[in-house]
Amino acid sequence: MTQEKVRVLIVGTGGVGTMAAYALESGGKAEVTAVMRSNYDAAVKNGIDIDSIEHGHDIKGWRPTARGSPPFDFILVTTKNIPDVKPTVADLIAPAVTPGKTAIVLSQNGLNIEKPIIPRFPTNPIISSVSYIGATEKSHGKILHDDADFQKIGAFSSPEVPADVAADAAKRYIAAYNPAGKLEIVYEADVRFVRWRKLVYNSSFNSIAAVLRMDTARMRMSQHVIDDLIRPIMLEIIAAARACGVDLADEVAETVIKTDPTDTAFKPSMCQDVEKGNLMEIENIVGEPLREGAAHGVPMPTLRTVYGLLKGLQLQVKENRGMWEAKFEADNPYQ
Repeated sequence: MTQEKVRVLIVGTGGVGTMAAYALESGGKAEVTAVMRSNYDAAVKNGIDIDSIEHGHDIKGWRPTARGSPPFDFILVTTKNIPDVKPTVADLIAPAVTPGKTAIVLSQNGLNIEKPIIPRFPTNPIISSVSYIGATEKSHGKILHDDADFQKIGAFSSPEVPADVAADAAKRYIAAYNPAGKLEIVYEADVRFVRWRKLVYNSSFNSIAAVLRMDTARMRMSQHVIDDLIRPIMLEIIAAARACGVDLADEVAETVIKTDPTDTAFKPSMCQDVEKGNLMEIENIVGEPLREGAAHGVPMPTLRTVYGLLKGLQLQVKENRGMWEAKFEADNPYQ
């Protein structure tokens, strides 16, 4: 008897979302429906061209097979997480979530990304996917996948969902995503450790790159950027993580400092966003670890300063997009 395919809705079909859709469908265990916005017309007309180091360099005109409607077994969210701008992730996925059935997979950066989701969908398993894939939409319908699809996947804790039910949902998702074991998609029970560990890089290199408009190789060449900004932020993140019960070693900072190659001028995503005039993922990458640190009495002066700078840059983007009006509000003490 043929096993029924799981039904997956993907919200956010840029580089990462497209490669997830392709992996899920090519594995033969899933039927994918993709939500597209700016790239919709190109995908409908010509399909999607993919140049992938793992799936093939000459994939032409590919399309997800399904145009489905609820109920879905899984909803995979790969959009940027910008909770300070409406609509939120919870707002976007709400029409597609079937209570008690749909598992929600958050493949997004940062800390506490599950907190707005759990109260909206209390009976649904919430799954964490920390992804290290390199995949970019070079233009509409043109995907370059140039770094391996590596994910650590586990379940967030949710009061009304038994831990074993959530863990089983995470493992079923992995089984559908990677049925032949060709990709490095691993189950990770300690979700908090993985997310804090990734913040050591994202809260430092990502945020400083955005402020300085600088690639990571040049930061390391300059030395003082590492000594005065990057390493202090990393150590602040490590201290906050420890205060929250996540044991990160000091040596993690030295390892992460040398993560990126030095033969390319790589700019992290937040830097790319600010240069393009796009909104940045500030709150979950910088704001949330700051708030967690403050709640546990951990001083984080370097990251707090950078947070203020990023908030100012974000406000400029919002004003340019007509999302913020430059005027004094009644309760502003500085007018």
